[in-house]
Amino acid sequence: MLIGIAAMVGSTFSLVLSTSAGMFLFEDPPSRTEQAAWAVATTLPLLWRRRFPEPVMLIIAVAYIGSQVRHAQEAQISQIVLFTAIYTAGAWSRNRRWSVISRVIVIVAMFIWLFTSIAISVADMPPDAFSTAAGPLPPLISAILVQTLVNALYFGFAYYFGDQGWTAAHDRHLLVERAEELRRSQEKEAERAVLGERVRIARELHDVVAHHVAVMGVQAAAARRVLEKDAGKARTALAAVEQEARTAVDELRRMLGVLRATDGDATLPPVQSIDDLPELLESSRQAGLRIEHGVYGEPAVEVPESVSVAAYRIVQEALTNTLKHAGPVDVDVRIRYLSRELEIDVADSGRAIGTPNTRGMGLIGMRERVAAHEGVLETGPREGGGFRVRARFPLTKKEVAA
Repeated sequence: MLIGIAAMVGSTFSLVLSTSAGMFLFEDPPSRTEQAAWAVATTLPLLWRRRFPEPVMLIIAVAYIGSQVRHAQEAQISQIVLFTAIYTAGAWSRNRRWSVISRVIVIVAMFIWLFTSIAISVADMPPDAFSTAAGPLPPLISAILVQTLVNALYFGFAYYFGDQGWTAAHDRHLLVERAEELRRSQEKEAERAVLGERVRIARELHDVVAHHVAVMGVQAAAARRVLEKDAGKARTALAAVEQEARTAVDELRRMLGVLRATDGDATLPPVQSIDDLPELLESSRQAGLRIEHGVYGEPAVEVPESVSVAAYRIVQEALTNTLKHAGPVDVDVRIRYLSRELEIDVADSGRAIGTPNTRGMGLIGMRERVAAHEGVLETGPREGGGFRVRARFPLTKKEVAA
């Protein structure tokens, strides 16, 4: 609106200055009132140029030709306004097809008027109109070519800059949309990461608490059997139950604290690794398992922390399943450091239990842990009785560096 008002005021003031300075374009101009009316009619529509770009351009073009037909004196500001109107129709149009058609119509109409006015001027041209011409080309043809070239550049730039303005605005719009899509994608990715982390925590919670609960069940059963025969053993078993219960509750509290955390300051509680196996095995021995433990070989490369934690959890889950399904039996736990692999082998001597429950949370957790490290997991009954869990984790320099 400010541009439209400024153009209208500037056009009217330009008319006053031109007439005051004697700069008459035509010898028979209309009254000053009519000239002022044409100046306003040519510029005032710019107030609505962004809401109605094509109609405003057509109105200004008609007003411009009408002012030329009536020999209105103001032509400087009106030419700038016409350029602005054509540019606006290209830059702000909501219908690209109508934008092209309307601009082409206006430009063709302007060239028709140009050649018509040239023809009228040639008919009324005095004999000495080109008395000062000194160039190599015919003066009339040169005058026509100059007018054509100037108008071609004028309308060509107006058309081109309009399209460039629309393209730049469209590109900015796409950039904003893509930035918003990226932001939403990052938010979803962050939500997925949080969900994945909480699922991992839930799996850790299952592994830890299930083991302690299984040990508590075995110790409680042992206490019940010897309660009347050997009070000392019963007290020892009940003390173990108490200790396991406290440990399970502490682990549960720490894990739930992390799950309830909503900010980024929450940290996971310390997790056990393969170096903590002796404590796990001792706890399982107290629960009644007769465990043989062997470590074979030396690690050729440093075992990644994630692999170490996964190995510990697999041993823990295997011992928990043994306690739940086979009771206090012999268990052979072997850790083998091969040239490029870490092998975990847990085999018990309990009775065969048939086809394992492949949908159980424990076996699913084992498979996911091994698959996450591109390893191999074997589970199933042993020949002659019992159950075996064997996992192999690849150890490469690339994985260790990661």
